[in-house]
Parts: sequence; structure tokens; C-alpha cells
Amino acid sequence: MAPAGFPGGTGGAGRLSGWHRLPGSAIIGGMRIGIFLLAAQFPGQEPGRILADAVELVVAAERAGFDDAWIAEHHFMSYGVCPSPTTLAAVAIGRTTRIGLGTAVSVLSTQHPVALAEQAAMLHHLSGGRFTLGVGRGGPWQDLEVFGTGLPRYERGFAESLDLLIAALSGGPVSAGGEFFGFRETTVVPAARMRPVVACTSEATTELAAERGLPMLLGMHIGDQDKAAMVRSHGGSASDHIAAALAHVADTTPQAVRELKQAMPAWLEPGLAGYVPVDGRPRPARDVPAYVDFLTRVHPVGSPEHCARTLVRTSRTTGIEHFILMVEGTGDHRRTLENIRRLGAEVLPALR
Repeated sequence: MAPAGFPGGTGGAGRLSGWHRLPGSAIIGGMRIGIFLLAAQFPGQEPGRILADAVELVVAAERAGFDDAWIAEHHFMSYGVCPSPTTLAAVAIGRTTRIGLGTAVSVLSTQHPVALAEQAAMLHHLSGGRFTLGVGRGGPWQDLEVFGTGLPRYERGFAESLDLLIAALSGGPVSAGGEFFGFRETTVVPAARMRPVVACTSEATTELAAERGLPMLLGMHIGDQDKAAMVRSHGGSASDHIAAALAHVADTTPQAVRELKQAMPAWLEPGLAGYVPVDGRPRPARDVPAYVDFLTRVHPVGSPEHCARTLVRTSRTTGIEHFILMVEGTGDHRRTLENIRRLGAEVLPALR
């Protein structure tokens, strides 16, 4: 699982060019705009219903003109109730025809990289090239114990896992002889030539992504200046990267802010408590009201005009042109559908 605000964490060589322009997608004013689904569980909601609703949100995003939909992975918590974003993406692929699907992110520390590569290759072929794999290191959470990968995989195994994943997605034979993986040469079936994107929440993961020529996914828990600093540190083309943002549109900015400040703490308080460390270390504390205030100030939360201006400001500050918008902030499915519809009808056209 990831740090709050983004499914977190971090080989190959060579810069990527146009990797995110999926077949059939519309590039809006130089920007690429998607949605970001946590499958968040608000009080009184049933996880199975949330997952079914998430698929409906992807369908609605396609109708509204969004370019892609990215799905988070979490385990054993209400912050997000989707343990397998590849499975949810597969269902959504079968319900859509144009929109791109991605994982934001699949956690490498708790699964075998080759098994994940096999799933990604399947989705690549079944979607006609609409699937993008996002991966991250995750955190020192109880998942490591439950799934048997252990704390060492998290603490020092991410680079080895990432390199093995890249090799398994190269379309050719793959073998391993490292600290955590060792097997004779074999061929991944079905084969697919794909390149992952990497969630970066630290200097170490940023360096790792840069060394392997992979673009970053940056979380909504940091502001424009911090994102810009990470882009500079990476050293690649800023337009290759992706930034997550909270997005909520209403008739006025005060109304949009008020709706989220009323709804989000009831989700975040128990949700963030679900991050249980595997080794007894203190769980990082978060001032939830202050965090919600931060999110509503720096992200596109407000009138349609305010939302559009905010995205343009972030793009100009960071150079990033691909945004994925977390649209579930009220926890009300009908209001989320309205949010997607209004963002598509009133914000996306303003960015052309």
C-alpha cells in the first residue's frame, strides 16, 4: 500500500517518447486528463458496491471525454478497497472502447514481478494497447507479512524487482540471479513490449526512475513546487510525467471546498488508520483537517473556471502535461458521476 495521497513508492535504458498517447485518445490542449480511482470506502458503504460503482465511473469518464482512468491498489483498509487494480482494469476494459486504463499503482514489494508482467501483457493485448502499468514500492505495511514477501523486499528489493519487471516486459527471454529472485531463462507468454511508469515519493525512487529512463507518477500529497523539484531532479522530459490531483467542481469555489471539507474527514480518519506497520514502528500521523485544507487549496477544487486555471498553473509550474484527477471526494456515487460529467463538459473544453 502507498503513503496517503498516492499509491506510493519507485531497468532498461532510453527516454520515452509519446509513451502515454494511447490509441483512440484525445489530447486536450497539449494536456492529457484522466481520472484516478481509489475505490474509497466512506462510512456505511459496502466494498462490493464500491467496486461495481468504480467500473461505472470509468464508463462515465469515457463518455465525458477523459483520456484515461487509473486505479489504485490497497489491502486490508477502507482508504481504498481495490486489492487488484489489474482485475478491475480488466473488467473496465470489457465495458469501454476508447479510454486508456492504468494502475496507480501496482505494488511491486508484495508480488512477483514476472507474474505482474504476465497480467500486464494480457491486458495490453485484450485492450488493444489501452493499458499502462504503473508500479510503486509501497510501504512497510502488514501486506508484506500477509503475502510473505517480507520487509527486506520493501527495504532493499525494489530496484531488483523493477529491473526484473522491465526485463519481463521486453518481449524476449528473462532470467534472474539476484538476492530476491533466481531462475533459469524462460519466456513470458503472452509476450508484450511495455514500459512501466513509477510512483515516486522520495529522492531514491526518483533517481531509480531517472536511471532507467522511466517517467514518474507524482502524488496529490505534494504541491506544485515540490512536483517541479522532482521533475528537475529526474532530468527527463517533464511532459512524460503524470501528476495526481484532487478534483471537484461546483457552481462556486466555496461550495466545492465546503462539500469536500464536510465529507472527506469521515473517510480519511479511519482510512489512514488502516496503514498498519509490519514491524511495530510508529505509524505516521496526519492532521486530517489540515490535510483536507491543503488538498482543496492546491488542487482543482472549485468553479469550472477555477479548476481549469489551477490545472494550467500546475502545468506551467511543473511542465507536466498529464493529470489524473481523484474524483471521489464526496463519497456519494451520484455526486461523483455528476463531478465527472461536469469536469468533462465544463473544464476539459476550457483546456483546449
